[in-house]
Amino acid sequence: MSEPVCVADFERLAEARIAPELWCYYAGGAGDEVTLRANVASFGRWSFRQRVLTDVSSVSGETELLGTRLSMPLLVAPTALQALLTPEGELATARACAAAGTAMCVSTIVSHTHAEIRDAAPDAPRWQQLYILEDRGLTEEHLAEANEAGYSAIVLTVDTPMWGRRERDLRLGFRIPADLRLPYVGADAAQRATGTAYVPVSPSLTWDDIAWVAERAGGRPVVVKGILTAPDAELAVEHGAAAVIVSNHGGRQLDGLPASLDALPEVAHAVGGRVPVLMDGGIRRGTDVLKALALGADATLVGRPVLCGLAAGGEAGALRVLQLLRDEIVRGLALIGCRSPGDVTRAHVQPAVAYDSAR
Repeated sequence: MSEPVCVADFERLAEARIAPELWCYYAGGAGDEVTLRANVASFGRWSFRQRVLTDVSSVSGETELLGTRLSMPLLVAPTALQALLTPEGELATARACAAAGTAMCVSTIVSHTHAEIRDAAPDAPRWQQLYILEDRGLTEEHLAEANEAGYSAIVLTVDTPMWGRRERDLRLGFRIPADLRLPYVGADAAQRATGTAYVPVSPSLTWDDIAWVAERAGGRPVVVKGILTAPDAELAVEHGAAAVIVSNHGGRQLDGLPASLDALPEVAHAVGGRVPVLMDGGIRRGTDVLKALALGADATLVGRPVLCGLAAGGEAGALRVLQLLRDEIVRGLALIGCRSPGDVTRAHVQPAVAYDSAR
């Protein structure tokens, strides 16, 4: 293949280079993978309303989120087990994020410590993704260590009281290597042998646990990830969430959920600007980011595309994916008649017209 020119090119390279029994974990979803496919397809149901003659001689993708200036309204979502794709794993991703000028959300399920990730890219913004484990003592230690390492926010994932059934993993025999370092999980050999269900998450969480995390956060804002409805958005804000992330966990938990983009307007309306609204799921183009902004997001997160870059070319591959997405965001802004992400409104999109391709 010639030099990759878009995320889809990196997806093909990654799938060709990584063994199927491993790649299934990153590419697959739960059940029949209906929600996984819906996430990507949802962006095709919207088209742009282009405005012209608006003077876009100066266009910037920069935005500010929870006090951090970013080069674009796109962060790297928390994704697990990156060291199975390239030995440096999260260290490579951290450096790529630093070079691209965006923030990295670091998963609980990492193979490097928070201090090591910090040292790999000292000046880059980092957020800590958090699963509350059955052993809350381990969770408290995890919070304290990320705080000590200078992580500026906590992303509390709330859609995982138990693990979804990822049948692609089961068919292909995905397993966690017994010797893989997992400093914040505490999963034993028997738990790892179950494939996907290897992290002992707590099924007893309630809305009060947002305050439990905040009390141990060292003053860091708590972002709640996994919101898909207006009632839950209201409750998240009422219980102190500093931001919410509209997410169906990349289609990896409950199959049959709506695409994140389809749930976004309801959540954004319920939040009503009180806190930032982010979304993830299905983004493969910078123009997808712009559609999410138009439908109510303040920023977005992307996971699988960065993993594809990491699998295809390590740190350089992950950075190139982020650069491509950032360039597409800036170009898209200019072409719809906007100078910055904050200029994008609901008036810039409309439902797409269905065409008969057979004609």
